[in-house]
Amino acid sequence: MRNVRVGAAQLGPIQRAESRASVVKRMLALLEEAARRGCTLVVYPELALTTFFPRWHVEERAEFDVWFETAMPGPETAALFQRAAALGVAISFGYAEKTPAGEHFNTSILTDRKGAIIGKYRKIHLPGHVEFDPARTHQHLEKRYFLPGDLGFPVFHAQDGLIGMCICNDRRWPETYRVMGLQGVEMVILGFNTPSVNSQKAAEGLEERMFHHRLSLQAGAYQNATWVVAVAKAGVEDGHHLMGGTLICDPEGHIVAELPGEDDGLLVHDCDLDATRFGKETIFDFKRHRRIEHYGRITAQVGVETPPQSA
Repeated sequence: MRNVRVGAAQLGPIQRAESRASVVKRMLALLEEAARRGCTLVVYPELALTTFFPRWHVEERAEFDVWFETAMPGPETAALFQRAAALGVAISFGYAEKTPAGEHFNTSILTDRKGAIIGKYRKIHLPGHVEFDPARTHQHLEKRYFLPGDLGFPVFHAQDGLIGMCICNDRRWPETYRVMGLQGVEMVILGFNTPSVNSQKAAEGLEERMFHHRLSLQAGAYQNATWVVAVAKAGVEDGHHLMGGTLICDPEGHIVAELPGEDDGLLVHDCDLDATRFGKETIFDFKRHRRIEHYGRITAQVGVETPPQSA
């Protein structure tokens, strides 16, 4: 048995006026609880240090650089890394990254149990739009403020196993899990900030959105025989509601733990990485069963191309 006791550290809302120091203090409190409960890995949500700022449209994007980190760890986050190292707990969290070249990414990192960053992922499937859209009930401007990730879907040796990362909307795309699955991934960790209202489909309520959330995670877990740990930032943030749904799926696709509520909270579960072996060695033994000669369209085209009509 290769057991990883995971702490899924949900954050309640982060208001625009809340300081980094205040947020890190909240993250530290969850880290301390996780250590007391024996966790060796703590996963925080997407954009864990700030409010979900892509909901606002501004003409001068430089105004939003205040939300971006130019170093990790930085002055406000160093205490989190130091405490995690002292406790012997690995951490993963999302943040807005500005590179030395001035590029902007929606990023997540993974550390080892000594506080060193051993993995980085940049969000690839950016949802939303670039310009203000008056037809929407609220804006979702990730394509305005971030570039698509340029690191692919890497998998890292960590926690005596193979761990991969993705972020929020990535969880809805089967390619996300399959690319990591082809690297033998045994645990996919991700954070999300998901509005409870579809800005383009008012009739789609919270129940339906939560259904699609769970469906995506369960399918990715089952079809790639991997654990999936998904962590929310939730609650009413600057007047906009983000849904919860922090949960853990096992390699058979079952939801084995789920956190109620929308406040700061910790979901703890023991994940045996050896539980991935059965699926990887039987129905989803890729080497024996995949037929890549028929999958060319997946990477050869982007949009839909319908077949020609017969004469």
